[in-house]
Amino acid sequence: MKKETFKHNAASDMILEAESSASEPEKDREYPFHVVLVEPEIPANTGNISRTCALTGCKLHLVKPLGFSIDDRMLKRAGLDYWDHLNIEVHESLEEFLEEYRGEKMYYASTHAVKNYADVEYEPGSFILFGKETAGLPGEMVTSHPETAVRVPMGNDPDLRSLNLSNSVAIVLYEALRQTGFPGLI
Repeated sequence: MKKETFKHNAASDMILEAESSASEPEKDREYPFHVVLVEPEIPANTGNISRTCALTGCKLHLVKPLGFSIDDRMLKRAGLDYWDHLNIEVHESLEEFLEEYRGEKMYYASTHAVKNYADVEYEPGSFILFGKETAGLPGEMVTSHPETAVRVPMGNDPDLRSLNLSNSVAIVLYEALRQTGFPGLI
């Protein structure tokens, strides 16, 4: 069970170097929130979300398999020069992630959730999980956590499935940050 924790110092070589050398997770540091991307598929979305996490002081968790290489040009480009301000933890599987953080407060963002994302109270330091772009989170994960499964309201046209993942992360994360007083932000 290999877990990778790293802080980027440069977008390309450092990402690759960090991915190949695992270290212990930073359990001592507190983050306003943890954003968890389960099997993300589109590098530009992950890059945009990385930038959002860097600017808000939140930790980003990537759960494999990833639909791109961590050194993907679009990933680096979307994250701009924010990589050295970002803390990422890469998990080999969803099961590994859930085992590692068992007992932590988690929220599950899904188009299949019933609760509006603004109608729950987010606890500081909790985890907000988002699924892959084409399939979302596993259905059982959402249905078995109805009190913390949240959705962003959208129209009901069946041809329009969901918002862009990076937009959804920003919407939900900023509501959680708003509720907790925008810790560390000006």
